[in-house]
Amino acid sequence: MAPMRAPSNGIEIEYETFGDAADPPLLLVAGLGAQLIAWDVEFCESLVDRGFFVIRFDNRDTGLSTKVTVDEGFDPTAEIMRVLGGGTPTVPYHLTDMAADAVGLLDHLGIDRAHVVGVSMGGMIAQQIAIDHPPRVLSLTSIMSNTGDPDVGQPDPAVLPVLLQTTPSEREAYVARAVEAGRAVGSPDHFDEARVATQAAQSFDRSFYPRGMINELLAIVTSGSRTEALRALHVNTLVIHGDVDPLVAVSGGERTAEVIPGAELMILEGMGHDVSRYFWPQVIEAITALVARSTATA
Repeated sequence: MAPMRAPSNGIEIEYETFGDAADPPLLLVAGLGAQLIAWDVEFCESLVDRGFFVIRFDNRDTGLSTKVTVDEGFDPTAEIMRVLGGGTPTVPYHLTDMAADAVGLLDHLGIDRAHVVGVSMGGMIAQQIAIDHPPRVLSLTSIMSNTGDPDVGQPDPAVLPVLLQTTPSEREAYVARAVEAGRAVGSPDHFDEARVATQAAQSFDRSFYPRGMINELLAIVTSGSRTEALRALHVNTLVIHGDVDPLVAVSGGERTAEVIPGAELMILEGMGHDVSRYFWPQVIEAITALVARSTATA
């Protein structure tokens, strides 16, 4: 598939599309440090088969999109500690900026309104798009995400030692580390090691930039709670979460569905912090049903 770049919000966004541009647009927003290839081609094609025009893209600081320049002396660890200490940090950008990036991509594509689907951090960005740009969102699907409230959706301390390891700069070690982390947070009975390893190798070859994930993490921890803004939304919403997610506890999804008026909550038994192939049929069917309801009430 030919790569494409879009000017957006003062930067450039790398993106790919699937299907017929005349069909209802479905914008897929990836999670922390995840490149557009985290949305499997087969998953995207299955959505095309359901009648969607599918768009996947690299968030800023990820993949082939613009890498945000920061001052040479910028210390992300110090800024995170400042946040934890109740101080005011200096960060390269916030989730609002990442939401604006996505809307700029829609502008480039000539799309007035889209169905927006986000996973993990992508769910946060999708929520922020609906908050900041409500006329642009036909429906909202937030998967294994949270509201930004510190009392819900927090990680299990047992998985943190694996996740906080330094990212290896050698390809084979990078892939092994990705498999180890994926196994720690993924669906216990449906973890696909081969798929995770292949995707990690492709990501390494496409763009190795661990600093970007740190900047994105800073955007998450400094953007605050979205709860009150979510209470004011008027958009058909689906919240999907796994009941054994060790990275973003299921309480994050429960709170999201609780505060968005009329939101549907779908808890998938046995799903961790991944959308493994086993769960694709349920997720795709639920998104399709949401779009159908949104179309009927538009």
